[in-house]
Amino acid sequence: MKVLFPALRVGALEPSVDFYETVGLEVVGRVETDDTRMAMLAAPGAEEVCLELVETPARGPVHPGGLDHLAVQVDDLRATRTRLLAAGLPVGELETPGGPDGPLTATVPDPDGHHLELVEWPAGHPVAMTRADFAPPPERTTDPEEPTA
Repeated sequence: MKVLFPALRVGALEPSVDFYETVGLEVVGRVETDDTRMAMLAAPGAEEVCLELVETPARGPVHPGGLDHLAVQVDDLRATRTRLLAAGLPVGELETPGGPDGPLTATVPDPDGHHLELVEWPAGHPVAMTRADFAPPPERTTDPEEPTA
């Protein structure tokens, strides 16, 4: 089993495409039906789609909710934040929610109010969050020869 990608409902496709392209994703395909327009996005150079944007005007306005955020990995968050601020996007302050040895993060809302969490992993961390990020600490074993307190 593999989760493929989230599909975000957006109020207007083109401003959302512009936003996600500014963040750094690329449109790799578009699909249109009688009542829906969609754009499929991928990370630069990636083959797999990582996000689908869906515009369905007949369903009324978009009310973000239920989805807390989308996490997007970046190589250099400081440089990315500077670039996005220069493009006029309201990027939040840099944070370290996992402590000083954890990831560096910042949040930016898209045109419909969905929040992107930009994440820069510490050096040497795998390319994604893994089970190891939540593994319990190893159990301490005591040496039967060692005195206990």
